[in-house]
Amino acid sequence: MAFLERTVIVKKPLEEVFDTAADFTKSPEIMDAVVEVQPLTEGPVRKGYQFKEVREIRGRKAASTIEITDFEQNKYFTASSEQNGLDLRYHYKFVETTEGTKIEFKGELFTQGIRNKLAQPLIKKIIKKEDENHLDNLKQYLEKDSSSA
Repeated sequence: MAFLERTVIVKKPLEEVFDTAADFTKSPEIMDAVVEVQPLTEGPVRKGYQFKEVREIRGRKAASTIEITDFEQNKYFTASSEQNGLDLRYHYKFVETTEGTKIEFKGELFTQGIRNKLAQPLIKKIIKKEDENHLDNLKQYLEKDSSSA
């Protein structure tokens, strides 16, 4: 069940929005907490593609390996990370509309172990604080060139 959901409309073509969202090397420019991204898989983003993401959370750096576990070009992708009994999955769906491109996002968190289950509400709160506005940031990043034209 999703604990984090958001939908935005970006006033840009579908291909441009999808390509930017799936270019994880741009994450430090788009997501406030992300400070570094290092591709671990060569070639284009696809199912099985992996990258290392470093975030600064509460003044501490934390690295995780993220894998694309579901992917269809210009339609959807899922970015998943499993670490220390936490399984975090971010699902993105892209739909062309008359206004531009609609992005639907759902975040899911699955936990293993009693300690993680007990801490799940706190973990969700921390993740929400870090990521709840990332689609708004992506929208702003993509639309910034149009506002000055």
